[in-house]
Amino acid sequence: MTHTILRLPAVLRERGRSRSAHYLDIQQGLFTHPVQIGLRAVGWPTTEVAAINAARIAGKSEVEIRTLVAKLEAARKAAS
Repeated sequence: MTHTILRLPAVLRERGRSRSAHYLDIQQGLFTHPVQIGLRAVGWPTTEVAAINAARIAGKSEVEIRTLVAKLEAARKAAS
């Protein structure tokens, strides 16, 4: 399985959100925190971006999306 990490501009294009709205979503638990990919570089796994986008498209509530985000971040910790 290939793991691809998207940088912020690509994530914003995928989500259709502004930078400030994206980071507000992270603060509110509606999107995963970024992963460190360098000293001053972060990104998001494509699988997480796709899962959250799919939940939005499916009409999931904010509570359900927060639960999904928590599961995605827990899976990151379990994988390391």
